[in-house]
Amino acid sequence: MVKPVRPPVAIATMALALTACGSGAQQAAAPAGSGPAVPDPIVTTYDGGVLVLDGRTLAVAEDIPLPGFNRLNPAGDAEHVMVSTSTGFQALNAVRAQLTDVHFPAPEPGHVVRNAGRTVLFSDGTGEVTSFDTAELAGKPATDKHTAAEAHHGVAVELSNGQMVLSLGNEEDRTGIAVLDEHRHEITRNEDCPGVHGEAVAQGEAVVIGCENGALVYSGGAITKITSPTPYGRIGNQAGSERSPVVLGDYKQDEHAELERPQQVALVNTADSSLKLVDLGTSYTFRSLGRGPAGEALVLGTDGQLHVIDPIQARVVRSIPVIGQWEEPLEWQQPRPALFVRGGTAYVTDPAKREIHAIDIASGQEIATGALPRSPNEIATPLAGH
Repeated sequence: MVKPVRPPVAIATMALALTACGSGAQQAAAPAGSGPAVPDPIVTTYDGGVLVLDGRTLAVAEDIPLPGFNRLNPAGDAEHVMVSTSTGFQALNAVRAQLTDVHFPAPEPGHVVRNAGRTVLFSDGTGEVTSFDTAELAGKPATDKHTAAEAHHGVAVELSNGQMVLSLGNEEDRTGIAVLDEHRHEITRNEDCPGVHGEAVAQGEAVVIGCENGALVYSGGAITKITSPTPYGRIGNQAGSERSPVVLGDYKQDEHAELERPQQVALVNTADSSLKLVDLGTSYTFRSLGRGPAGEALVLGTDGQLHVIDPIQARVVRSIPVIGQWEEPLEWQQPRPALFVRGGTAYVTDPAKREIHAIDIASGQEIATGALPRSPNEIATPLAGH
């Protein structure tokens, strides 16, 4: 999941301590809609609701009213996305176009991370980490819980060996990460990571966590610090791929900017612990990052083009025109064009025109365009399609 520094009221804070196992799913709102299955569904938020789209035609299959500022993340399976609401995380069955009764209460719900068949939820308001087998989301999944020492805007990643990478911080500062074993005892930590934000998993299950002066990489049982090439070089949002050792990250250099519009992206190579910058010649936002089916790094620029980067050569190899030029709004909650990639298709929203575009990444051709009744904000799909 990507998002900027500390959000205002709706989503903020995180932590580290211990708790028990049990079932965290609770009854929520009644399902809204029960028509035929939606093929390859896509979900977008708008101000006050959620749209479920037919992934082939991009037509609206269901409009689900949901008050408040809501956020979206893939749940990790072929049917669900997680909706972050004012009360916690709620599972939405995109194939059935309905909110389910699976709800995980969480003050200030934050990051949702999928890895190794597990889904991990982080409550910024309490620092509670809730994890479960992704395959159980169709029912009421049994959950494992762990609570950070202090609440903060954080993130947790569960690995295939049962270990957990967990951010360290409090309401004022975020300083680094700790790695916990399967019993949630600390193995190692690194606190040379001011402003911890965001996560991505690369090839070989290397975990990259962003810092204001570079990134931390946990791989092979050790934490490595990769330092930014500039005095202040913040990597706050990342996109990883199982097919690449390189993680794509945003890159900001002006510590005091009210809103920096960066034109460089970072490529963090977990294989050789290097960090390279790529000039795009255009700015982008935290909803602009994605990865292609072969591990390509993708960035949606404010020039309206989808820039395809070879992550090993660290250069732009193609630029695909998609929408018109646009400018990032000052408030991060305001709609702006967003990129989401599923398989070989890149989905790009255009809030100003109330449209969504499907682009074949290999050919650069537009597959479909959909007209929307509302201005889309966030976008997500079930990762595996249906």
